[in-house]
Amino acid sequence: MVMSMLTETNEVGDDMALRRERNDMRTRDLVNQAVASVPTLGLRRAAAFLAAMNVPADIAVRTLVYPQRRRAN
Repeated sequence: MVMSMLTETNEVGDDMALRRERNDMRTRDLVNQAVASVPTLGLRRAAAFLAAMNVPADIAVRTLVYPQRRRAN
């Protein structure tokens, strides 16, 4: 893995973790829409939206089920 593509972040509840830098703004925007819709539409419909928009399942699960693991904009 190329080290220049990785950054260190400090997550709540976790020690230092290595992450890839965000480079897909479309996925970011879709995830933000889904997360914002959870209170009104529910988790299942938000997940269905992300699946329909071809957001990778691991990203959808991480962002919807583990909100503390979401990246800052």
